[in-house]
Amino acid sequence: MSKLLLFAGTTEGRELAEFLERNGIACEICVATEYGGQLLDGASSIHRIHAGRLTEEEMIRLMRESGITHVVDATHPYAAAVTQNIRAACATVGCHYLRLLREESADVARPADLQPGRMDGDVREDGKESSMQDDKGSSVWDEKGSSVWDDKESGMQESACVFVDSVQEAVEFLSHTEGNILAATGSKELEKYTQLPNYRERVFARVLSTIEAVSSAAALGFQGRNLICMQGPFDEELNCALLRQVNARYLVTKESGKTGGFPEKARAAKKAGARLVVVGRPREESGYSASEIRRIICREWQIAPRQNVSLIGIGMGDPGNMTLEARRACEEADVLIGAPRMLEAVSDLTAPKIPAYLPEEIRTYLEMHPEYERAAILLSGDVGFYSGARKLLDCLGEYSVQVYCGISSVAYLCAKLRCSWEGVFLTSIHGRSQNLIGAVRTHEKVFALVGKQESFRELCRGLQDYVCGHVRLYVGCRLSYADERILSGSPEELIQEEPGDLSAVLIENPKPESVVTHGIEDDAFLRAQVPMTKSEIRSISLSKLQLAKDSIVYDVGAGTGSVSVEAALQAWAGKVYAVEKKPEAAELIRQNRRRFGAANLEVIEGIAPQAFDGLPAPTHAFIGGSSGNLREILEILLEKNPCVRVVINAITLETVAEALRCLREFPVWQEDIVAVSVGKAKKAGELHMMMGQNPVYIISFAGSGEAVEGKAEFEEAQKTNAKEQKR
Repeated sequence: MSKLLLFAGTTEGRELAEFLERNGIACEICVATEYGGQLLDGASSIHRIHAGRLTEEEMIRLMRESGITHVVDATHPYAAAVTQNIRAACATVGCHYLRLLREESADVARPADLQPGRMDGDVREDGKESSMQDDKGSSVWDEKGSSVWDDKESGMQESACVFVDSVQEAVEFLSHTEGNILAATGSKELEKYTQLPNYRERVFARVLSTIEAVSSAAALGFQGRNLICMQGPFDEELNCALLRQVNARYLVTKESGKTGGFPEKARAAKKAGARLVVVGRPREESGYSASEIRRIICREWQIAPRQNVSLIGIGMGDPGNMTLEARRACEEADVLIGAPRMLEAVSDLTAPKIPAYLPEEIRTYLEMHPEYERAAILLSGDVGFYSGARKLLDCLGEYSVQVYCGISSVAYLCAKLRCSWEGVFLTSIHGRSQNLIGAVRTHEKVFALVGKQESFRELCRGLQDYVCGHVRLYVGCRLSYADERILSGSPEELIQEEPGDLSAVLIENPKPESVVTHGIEDDAFLRAQVPMTKSEIRSISLSKLQLAKDSIVYDVGAGTGSVSVEAALQAWAGKVYAVEKKPEAAELIRQNRRRFGAANLEVIEGIAPQAFDGLPAPTHAFIGGSSGNLREILEILLEKNPCVRVVINAITLETVAEALRCLREFPVWQEDIVAVSVGKAKKAGELHMMMGQNPVYIISFAGSGEAVEGKAEFEEAQKTNAKEQKR
C-alpha cells in the first residue's frame, strides 16, 4: 500500500497537506521548525507532523520505519542542502521522489539568455553591449543583466533590478553603495550582512516572528527599529509602506515566486523608488508543478476530488472591467479555462490557462484532470446575456457550479452614451442568424452584439435597403480596451467605417411601426399583372395559419408575395420562403420585400415541391398555387415536418376535391374548411355598389406527428362537444 511523506514548510507544502486531508489521504509531514508545525497542526486531523531539521540518516530511518513509498519535496527553493539530503535518502530507501517546484514570477524575470556584453542586439563600436531604454520607458537589460527603467521626470536612468547568485554576492554589490537596505532574505542569511560597514544602522532585517529567528537576529546586532518580525507574504501596499518607513534605497529578496510574494515586492520597490537586488534560484532543479503533483497523487491513490466550477463573466475584456468578486474567484482557481481573448484578462495569474470554450471539450478536460479542485471558466460580458453559460450549465450538471455575473456590453455601452437601456430590445447577430431589420422596424431602440466587421457592414446595407435609412447607430468598438471607440451616424455614413471584429451597436428608430395585426391594404403592394391573395382572404388565411414570432414558413405559389410579406412581418424572428415559378412574379416579391422591410423573406424561384430541396423544415405552409402538384407538395411537407400546419386557398372545385382526398389519406388533424365570399363596395357616381369576388375555400389542418402537443386533449374535447350536441 502506498504511503506518503511530505517535506513542507512552504505555502505550497501547506496547500498540498490540505489537499491530502480533504481527500482522506493520511501522510507523514516534516517541517523544519515548531512554527511551521503549528501552521499545519491547526489544519490537520489525520496527518502526523514531525518538527525539526533532519539529517540524511534520520530521513532514511523515518522512511523505513513508516513504510514510505512516495516522498514529496515541497521545501523552499533555496533550501538546496535539504533537497540534496531528501534525494539521497529516497535513493537509499527506494522511494519515489517528487520535487514540487515553485513557479517563478514573470514580473521581473532573470535574463538567462543574455550574456555579458549582449543586449537587444545593439553593439557599441568597441564590441560591447550598450545600455538601452525604449521610448516608452519599458525595462531592458544593462551589461550586467540588470533591469533598468527611465525616470522621465528626473531625467535619470539607473539599474532598477540587479540579479545575483547568492546573498554573499548581494552584500558585495551593496558594499559599494550608500543608503538604507531592507533585507528580506531570511534570518539564516543575516550574518552575511554584518560584513557591511555601519550595518547596524544601515540594514533593516525582516524575519519570521519566531523565538529562534528573533534570537539569532538580535545576537548579530539587529535590534529595535532595525528588526522587523512579521509572517509573510505581504501585499504591495505593506511592502511599499515598510520601504518608505525605513527610507530604503535597496530591497534584497530571493526570487520566491508568486506564492512567496515576489511580484508584490517587485512592484512595491519600483513604487517606493528602491532598487531591487534579487538572489536568483539554482537553475539545475527539475521537478513538478503543484498541479502535476496532485495529478500523480490522484492517479496513485485512485481518488477523484470533488471539483467546483465557477462560470465567470469577465466583462468586456479589459482586466479593469472585471468585478472584484469575479477577480477573486479567478485568483482562487487552480485552473483557468476560456477562449484566448478571455484568458488575456488574467494573464498576470499563475494558474494554468487552458484555451477552450466548447462545453464538451471543457467537460472532458475537467474529467481528465481531477487534481484541479477549483476550475474557473471565463466568459465574455455577462453570463446571462448571449453567453455560453447556459450550455455549460447543462453540460456540467453533476458538478458544483457557481455563477458570477459580469458587466454586459449593453450596460457598458449605454453608460458610455449616458442613456437608459430599460426599454431597449436586446439581440445578437454575433455567430447567429437574426432578423435584426425586423426588430429595428418595430422598436424605438435595439441593441445588438455584432462581432465581425463584415456583419456590421451587412447590417448597414440592410438598413439602407429595407427603408430604415432614417435610423441612427451608435457603435461601440473594442469596448473597455485602451483603443476603445464609439462611432455614431446613419447607416449611409457608417457603412465605410472599420469597427473591427469586437463591436456592439445601439440603433435608435424615431418612427417604429406600431400596428400589430395583419391586414395590409391591397393597394399598398406592387402587383402589376400578377395574381394576389386579397386582403380579406389573406387575413382569414393568416389567422388559420396561427403563426408564431419564430415560425419557418413556406409560401407556395407566392404570386406578388402579399402573404409572404405579412407572414414575414408577423414571424419577424423566423424565416419565410416565398416559392414562385414565374420570374416576373419573383421580382415583384423582391420589390415588395424591400417596400415593407421584410428582411427575413427569401425568394425561391422554382416549382414546388422540387424547390423545397435544401430548405429547413417548415413549421407552417401556405399554398396559394400548386401547379397541379398538391399531393406531392403535401407529402414532402409532412415528410420534412410531420407536425407542420398547412393552409390551402382553393378557387376551383377540382383543387378542393384533391385537398379532401389528401386529408383522408395523410396523417392530419384539426381539419377545417371555410368557404368565403367577399363583396367589396365600388363607388358609382354618388352611389356604392357591391362587387362580388370569386368565392375562396380556405382549408386548414396540421400534421398529426408524434410531437404534436395537446392532440389527445383536443380530440377528447371534440368528443365531449359531440355528446353535448346530441343531447
